[in-house]
Amino acid sequence: MSDPRHDAVLFDLDGTLYHGARPIPGAAEGVNGVRAAGTPVRFVTNNASKAASAVADHLAELGIPADTAEVSTSSQAAASVLGERLPTGATVLVVGTAALAEEVAGAGLRPVREASAEVAAVVQGHSPDTCWGDLAEACVAVRAGARWVACNVDPTLPTERGQLPGNGSMVTALRTATGRAPLVAGKPEPPLFRAAASSAGASSALVVGDRLDTDIAGAVRAGLEALVVLTGVTTPAVLLAAEPAERPQYLAADLTALTAPMGELRIGPQPGWTVDAGNSALTVSGNGAPLDLLRTLCDVAWRNGHHEIEALDRHSRAALAELGLS
Repeated sequence: MSDPRHDAVLFDLDGTLYHGARPIPGAAEGVNGVRAAGTPVRFVTNNASKAASAVADHLAELGIPADTAEVSTSSQAAASVLGERLPTGATVLVVGTAALAEEVAGAGLRPVREASAEVAAVVQGHSPDTCWGDLAEACVAVRAGARWVACNVDPTLPTERGQLPGNGSMVTALRTATGRAPLVAGKPEPPLFRAAASSAGASSALVVGDRLDTDIAGAVRAGLEALVVLTGVTTPAVLLAAEPAERPQYLAADLTALTAPMGELRIGPQPGWTVDAGNSALTVSGNGAPLDLLRTLCDVAWRNGHHEIEALDRHSRAALAELGLS
């Protein structure tokens, strides 16, 4: 990718580069292509369970060389938020992994695991080992008036086994128990993206991700352009129904598309397809690439409201079937 409009690329990880321990085909090729073009890359993840160094090591194992300094995590963002709001040495109850506790300590704060009168804040990030006892300690602290910061509120976490409960599911349990809501440090809030872009010296970075409600919504809030890939949770039907605050500028099947000119990936009218907005349906005709049809459909649907889709010829019916929109 070589595009003067984007001076860095901020990659999501889960669902974009890999599913758990399984790399997504084409991911390494796409990232390496961006590097070869001389564009800085950053890896931005809402997963707070691993240290940045561990994330970099995992990427390297998947054929994507990465420096620790290129990794931005929601645990780093949460620790930064706490460091800005608490005095040095303040006590923070950690619900999450040792990596999250290390980030808290690195911000000049004292991480603990049990509620007490000294606890000034609670920070909550994903850990597969979080249990009722952890949430109970956090509940006591939050009810006593401690600040509450969530690394992210993703309801699910993509893995090689499919979508499993994410940090947001645990956050919801604590919200129910306390009647409180946390300050969110990671996506879709903009600070994580802004910090990643700033570390690359970028002012117009491109965000690449698979989730509309985190990756794309976060890019919109941060004032950055975004590319959505269909390797994670977003489907063509979900994309067509996207609200304005969750709409990307670009669409690709996977990261191999980053070797193509960005103009070819832009959502809008595409060669080979005609989409008309009628009173009750979008009528489709033509004979081009199915993904170009989706780019055209999104453009028309977003400008005219989401409608039913009617194919006027066999090529259109085949393309819609391939997209799962028939």
